[in-house]
Amino acid sequence: MNIYGLILAGGSGSRLWPLSRELYPKQFLNINSDKSLLQSAFERLATFIKPENIICITNAKHLANVKMQLGETTVLAEPVAKNTAPAIVCAAKFITQRDSSDPIILVVPSDSLIKNIELFQSTVEKGEKLAQEGYIVTFGVKPNYPETGYGYINVTPDFKVKEFVEKPDSATAQKYLDKGTYFWNTGMFMFKVSVLLNEIERFAPEIAEIAKSIDFDKSNEIPCAEFEKMPSISIDYAVMEKSDKIALVKFESDWNDLGSWQSFYDTNEKDINGNVLVGSVLDKDSKNSLVYSSSKLVAAIGLEDTIIVETEDAVLACKKYCSQDIKHIYETLRAQNNDAHCVHKTIYCPWGYYTEIDRGKGFLVKRIHVNAGQRLSLQSHNHRHEHWVVVSGIAKVLLDGQEHSLEPGKSIDIPVKAPHSLQNPSKKDIEIIEVQRGDILSEDDIIRYEDIYGRI
Repeated sequence: MNIYGLILAGGSGSRLWPLSRELYPKQFLNINSDKSLLQSAFERLATFIKPENIICITNAKHLANVKMQLGETTVLAEPVAKNTAPAIVCAAKFITQRDSSDPIILVVPSDSLIKNIELFQSTVEKGEKLAQEGYIVTFGVKPNYPETGYGYINVTPDFKVKEFVEKPDSATAQKYLDKGTYFWNTGMFMFKVSVLLNEIERFAPEIAEIAKSIDFDKSNEIPCAEFEKMPSISIDYAVMEKSDKIALVKFESDWNDLGSWQSFYDTNEKDINGNVLVGSVLDKDSKNSLVYSSSKLVAAIGLEDTIIVETEDAVLACKKYCSQDIKHIYETLRAQNNDAHCVHKTIYCPWGYYTEIDRGKGFLVKRIHVNAGQRLSLQSHNHRHEHWVVVSGIAKVLLDGQEHSLEPGKSIDIPVKAPHSLQNPSKKDIEIIEVQRGDILSEDDIIRYEDIYGRI
């Protein structure tokens, strides 16, 4: 197909807390696969779309992680979060400046779980035919139970869209299921660029007007000054609920948006007692429960319809039927400025990752893992002194213009304000222990001079 793929990768995944965090949300996680959901979304599209025609749009705070996972893929970064309508319009503008043939764009979320690629492709082919006829196509899944975590789409007998509705309560979801004309909203869309932009002109003229001033001829960057003026609105509210050119294609493949721990449980293989046990778990007599361990041994006895999720710094425990309410815990943590909503103790970076081991007044200890062939930026700090001890591998350290090669057991001091870089030119990963000392121990205290990942 001569179409473009657009992957939306700006979500927070709050209902999969504590595994999903604001700065490392679910689309970056390896769930049910050795690939992340984002990588799987790209590979799924690449089975029938040219890789150079696949574009990802994300929030600027996720840009480095997207580039790390998708390599040379074109990535657009929103300076601020403005929901899906401004993101899709900017991407459409970017594509029109690359391709004047009025191409079709397939928009997909980055966090869907789809296993049957053949049926997915055949569904998209049906959508392409309608898009060629001038429709904005949405894809819906026929519900088989009253799910309260999805939006719904109500259609006429010939599959023209009558209305989009928000996530319902249980009683309303059951009514939708009984009526038979409602579908789960997958968040996937397909349209000709000209059709979408015309409908944006009709129903969201403020977005259309601002988009005219955005020019991608010289750069892939979305200008902050213009983008900040955009209203924060979803494509559903901006266009889909107002246009008379909306048609639904029944989604024929398997689909799950992994929007909650309940859906994680539903999509995983169960043991003879109906349990999903992941990681280091010791269980006795539990039934129909999910126990997820990421680092510690979790022992469970006699659980029933329960979810337990353990991470390095947080433990979640709830009944399965409460899994949609986890977002309230996430929002409470954010309101309290508790970092547990935002970051893990292990932080993934383009060059590898680091884990906070210990913290106290005036000191911070990290374990730093640098992947083969990668390097940290050339940087300095105004408020902290660092001491590095190599645990494994051969570390190349640049310090004040001098090069040092450190074997396991060797160490080096990094004074305050000294330009330095940690590099791994070998084919084996390296690990070091870093001890920071100072009055201010913050990731904001980094002045970058050179960076191969474009973070200057």
